[in-house]
Amino acid sequence: MKVLDYHAHLYYEFSDIEEAKEVLEKVKSQFDFSVGRVWDRPVGPHPIGSCQITVPVDALNEFIPWMMKERGRFDVFFHANTGDDLFDHTQCVVWMGKEHTLKIDMFKKD
Repeated sequence: MKVLDYHAHLYYEFSDIEEAKEVLEKVKSQFDFSVGRVWDRPVGPHPIGSCQITVPVDALNEFIPWMMKERGRFDVFFHANTGDDLFDHTQCVVWMGKEHTLKIDMFKKD
């Protein structure tokens, strides 16, 4: 199974959204990555507000230690993108900080 890229999801409560945006601005200033929408509510499998950062495969070794230091008090859900959403969100993951329970039922096939 080939990894196409990675997603890092910065998790935050709505009351902390401005502080989370500061972390995301640091990402933008340090890396040429796609930074998605800053959600103020749960979206998809994510149980709280989050923002997706797309990390190219060749940047992984630089980004992981950087994010470990720069994430502040925020949790980060990090997963590979292989094209298999259930696998990617359950088996190919790393958590920085507290682990949250994802809503993975949306990926299960009937």
